[in-house]
Amino acid sequence: MTAPDLADAASRLRPRRSCLAVPGSNPRFLEKAQGLPADQVFLDLEDACAPLAKEDARHTIVKALNEGDWTGKTRVVRVNDWTTHWTYRDVITVVEGAGPNLDCIMLPKVQDAQQVIALDLLLTQIEKTMGFEIGRIGIEAQIENAKGLVNVDGIAGASPRLETIVFGPADFMASINMKSLVVGEQPPGYPADAYHYILMRILMAARMHDLQAIDGPYLQIRNVDGFREVAGRAAALGYDGKWVLHPGQVEAANEVFSPSQEDYDHAELILDAYDYCTSAEGGMKGSAMLGDEMIDEASRKMALVVAGKGRAAGMSRTSTFQPPEA
Repeated sequence: MTAPDLADAASRLRPRRSCLAVPGSNPRFLEKAQGLPADQVFLDLEDACAPLAKEDARHTIVKALNEGDWTGKTRVVRVNDWTTHWTYRDVITVVEGAGPNLDCIMLPKVQDAQQVIALDLLLTQIEKTMGFEIGRIGIEAQIENAKGLVNVDGIAGASPRLETIVFGPADFMASINMKSLVVGEQPPGYPADAYHYILMRILMAARMHDLQAIDGPYLQIRNVDGFREVAGRAAALGYDGKWVLHPGQVEAANEVFSPSQEDYDHAELILDAYDYCTSAEGGMKGSAMLGDEMIDEASRKMALVVAGKGRAAGMSRTSTFQPPEA
């Protein structure tokens, strides 16, 4: 680890229900993205940007970050991967030009921990040179091939800057010769969920290091029902959010990765009831009844997760805890 761990732990848990991909070479899309209700926007210098457009796109992104209104959004730039000749100049141009208005750098096609460490070191050198706060800019690591998945535990622990581990399905499908051309859908001929192991493997590595886990894109952008189904599977496993490629997917992602009002209210009631029962006033008990449900420390931990997601999503309670009558 090359940079001091100065990042506030809360920043790692900032909302990322919807992570909107925007081509860094398209000023019109960059402007439109500012008005969409996405939790995160990442300005892309990699796949969404043609090779001949990448150099100019760096400066377009710097201008958009410095002059645009990104209020309420996590601001991320996806650079090119370390196997290309663009990466170092992507990072230097964007961070030197717009570092104070940038939250994270997304590194694609990460294959081992050393690639994350190299980015951490480069960011630290830029921050020191420019007089920026050391360690404030986070890293998002994208897993897109078999080697990256095998090494994901080391990748997730490679830097205190890491905030998320992201699944990149299209390149991953190609890297393992998966028999499908429809990104996000199940390959024909396989009766189970072909992505379950991959998603769980990434999720375990992320949670081991208190990071967020983000699912990749669903390319059939007009099929919102299909998007909801695929996003629902990731949300059920415990993922924090999903990439969106079209404005029509943003609201769906925000809804799928937020708790229902009923679940949010119930989680808050559990927290209130547990605080009460463990207090002197409540008898200093380790467990208690909430209606017909017994709650204890394990219940509190589960409720904290749901309540935290609801609070991050800006939800409001519709119920109030009432201590039981003596």
